[in-house]
Amino acid sequence: MKQRLNTTLQLALVTALCAGLAACSGGNGGAAEQENAAPAPAPEAAPSETKEQPAAAETKSEEKFTITMLDFRYGKLPPAGGAGIQMINERFNVDWQPTYVSRDDYDQKLSVTVAGGDMPDILIMENPMEPNFYKWAAQGAFLPLEEYIDDYETFKLLPDFAINAATVNGHIYELPGYYVSQFSNTPMIRQDWLDNLGLKMPTSYEELREVALAFTNNDPDGNGKKDTYGMVMAENINPQYHFGAYWDFLAWYHKDKDGNFVPGIISDVRKEHLKFLADLYKEGAITPDFGLINWGQAYKEFYSGKGGMFIGYPGGVGPDNIQALKDINPNAKLAPIPPFPAPDGTLGFTSNSGMYRAVMLNAKLKDQPEKVKRILEIVDFGRKFYPAEERTPANAEFDWFRGKEGSGYKMQDGVAVLELEEKGLKPSDYFPDTNAWAPNDAANQFAEQYKSEPLHYDTLKAFEKMHLESKHYYGPEKGLYSEPKNKYELDLYFKMYAEQTKMIVGQTPIDEGWDAMLQKYMNEGGAEMIKDVNEKIKAAGTSGRWE
Repeated sequence: MKQRLNTTLQLALVTALCAGLAACSGGNGGAAEQENAAPAPAPEAAPSETKEQPAAAETKSEEKFTITMLDFRYGKLPPAGGAGIQMINERFNVDWQPTYVSRDDYDQKLSVTVAGGDMPDILIMENPMEPNFYKWAAQGAFLPLEEYIDDYETFKLLPDFAINAATVNGHIYELPGYYVSQFSNTPMIRQDWLDNLGLKMPTSYEELREVALAFTNNDPDGNGKKDTYGMVMAENINPQYHFGAYWDFLAWYHKDKDGNFVPGIISDVRKEHLKFLADLYKEGAITPDFGLINWGQAYKEFYSGKGGMFIGYPGGVGPDNIQALKDINPNAKLAPIPPFPAPDGTLGFTSNSGMYRAVMLNAKLKDQPEKVKRILEIVDFGRKFYPAEERTPANAEFDWFRGKEGSGYKMQDGVAVLELEEKGLKPSDYFPDTNAWAPNDAANQFAEQYKSEPLHYDTLKAFEKMHLESKHYYGPEKGLYSEPKNKYELDLYFKMYAEQTKMIVGQTPIDEGWDAMLQKYMNEGGAEMIKDVNEKIKAAGTSGRWE
């Protein structure tokens, strides 16, 4: 099966919880848009070049550089001698030598490589704020890059939070990759079920409860059977069904009695939200035994027509999922649920990380400035952005980057459909970074590739419109590195999921179990993490903001 042009954007969304927490991610497209999942790469897009312009002149240099790189892949690895490598060699006058490792083995391979002192010219990390990045940068493993930032158009687009994340002891040691910041995964609903029951889109948790119960008890699909329910949920309380940063358990939004920002998962608001979920679970309006349901099973629950609410993503919800739903109900309609007004007067969802993957160069390149420039030219090439209408064979830059029409891709319904990366037919299969830095999330035009499928297209356009009309919360910790946070946060979240799942299903009374859960959180690293994060926030002078 060939890849649509934005497949890489959906790749990272299959691994739950990493990016909102530790910013790691990866996976496959389609049924992968988990709410508390990692920040995903942006759509694969090639360098900007108008249709009327000829291909840019290929790099000319008397010296041919051998360039080595260590990178990872989630699926099958591209071949060592793929046609894409030869195209890179010819265009940039290099001997391009990438080494790819399965993501499962990559962290160990990376650590051994750095410790052994025989690093390649280029290293890739999935999480721009990976603890090892800061440790190795401080030890002098990477080349400072600040003098080059203004020399390349895509590097100049790096936002302040990305620069902050990339800076160690006053030097920029990595080039973070792009990821959407406002087009996040948020709840969606069966609009046709609302219409069938004469219900309106919920605008509060009280109305949401009424809708969830109606979907459970009032035969919304009209088949005469009691075989539906309100809200699809999987293990780790995913989706969490928050309708704004105020309720988001991942957001550093609320403060404790001492004025310190704390993660939403231990806030008083979270406690009340658990009571809301527990009530619906007791009424049969949430997936039975959701704690035993994995993410793929949750997708099947929704797209097989059992549940009335799940989550969606402006970048796509998977063509196969849409087809499965249409096979069951050709008249199905999906719609995003807008954020709810919060008690404090705010209205809007939480932003994403805004970063995915990072490129680092070997410090030993400091005496080879021409080689560094050649490497950065290649990195910059892969990160350039242009609109969807320019992603055609008429754009010579695009055509080359994607391996030439008829070889690396074909046009289908006006959309470039890529050959699988494992074939190695495209230069883009081997670039250090293909996450194009879009001027804004909407510029990605995610829905355009699905114009031939009205249900998918209309759903994505509705998500896009909702996010464009909403504000998004940027937490005060965004772009700030905290060693205790990286050390404890992910583990603490999983422990809290386990405890809070018991509360939702009725195994642990919420009021009686809450204080014990908080104490466990604090004793097992939470107190140290909260203290350090707030010290970093105060030192940086940041605060939560809405955009």
